[in-house]
Amino acid sequence: MPEDWGRSVVTIGVFDGVHRGHQQMVARAVALAGRLGLPSVVVTFDPHPEEVVRPGTHPPRLTTARHRTELLAGLGVDAVCVLPFTLDFSHMSPDEFVQTVLVDRLHAAGVVVGENFRFGHKASGDVETLQTLGEKYDFVAEAVPLVSNGDAISSTLIRERLAAGDMEAVALALGRPHRVEGVVVRGYQRGRQLGFPTANVESPEHTAIPADGVYAGWLQGVSNGNLPAVYGGERWPAAISVGTNPTFEGVPRTVEAYALDRDDLDLYGAHVAVDFGRRLRANLRFDSIEALIEQMHADVDEARRITREAP
Repeated sequence: MPEDWGRSVVTIGVFDGVHRGHQQMVARAVALAGRLGLPSVVVTFDPHPEEVVRPGTHPPRLTTARHRTELLAGLGVDAVCVLPFTLDFSHMSPDEFVQTVLVDRLHAAGVVVGENFRFGHKASGDVETLQTLGEKYDFVAEAVPLVSNGDAISSTLIRERLAAGDMEAVALALGRPHRVEGVVVRGYQRGRQLGFPTANVESPEHTAIPADGVYAGWLQGVSNGNLPAVYGGERWPAAISVGTNPTFEGVPRTVEAYALDRDDLDLYGAHVAVDFGRRLRANLRFDSIEALIEQMHADVDEARRITREAP
């Protein structure tokens, strides 16, 4: 932290997805910071705590670390602190965590968390613990109620809806379409041979990918922090395929996006984002290439209509 860092208002969480519940919590922290005339700070963690505490159980990741910080910055916070989550870190008691992170480093005057917040070794601390420690270390702790669409919005619920291909429910919970990022790599180029050149997106390990099927959505070049976005970050309506392509045997599971009516794009090696709008259908096995091409034309027409009508 900067040596001259004064007091601040802090909100803490993994914030995977930065969904509407997270957004409400951050908004509360920003509002409190504004009233107190202090900077607002988000504290988040990488890697996911579950992967450190219970290796091999890493849940599918809704956002990359970079996209997560970009989304949080867009909510008006003054700083985002991404703490490396290690096994030693996980062994901190609630008091050690508060003193080391919130008091000694961030000089917290206020701390905002969700009502189900747990922290410290073996998740032994809760909101009541945090409020008691706030009295000890001179900060105010507030708990924000969970946001609900009938079911409480959570990263777990969003992963379940993704696995079912229910992109409308996912977008409602996130407040935006779900995004998969990655590098465009060379595939089998079957899409190009069939008249629909696709970007084959290789995403990072543990990425949350929707259920197999065909989707309407968008394809966009994005910066990876080292290189600028290709084509100036232009965003194209797209037809998206997720799965193993059952018409062709032995194909690994892929995410492929065809930018509608564009056959002039050179995206190999570029970092791109695929935003999922609506699922059009499940994957099907076709008896002939001609039948597949006919269905692809229908999918593209439907994707064009859906993306044109999207806000």
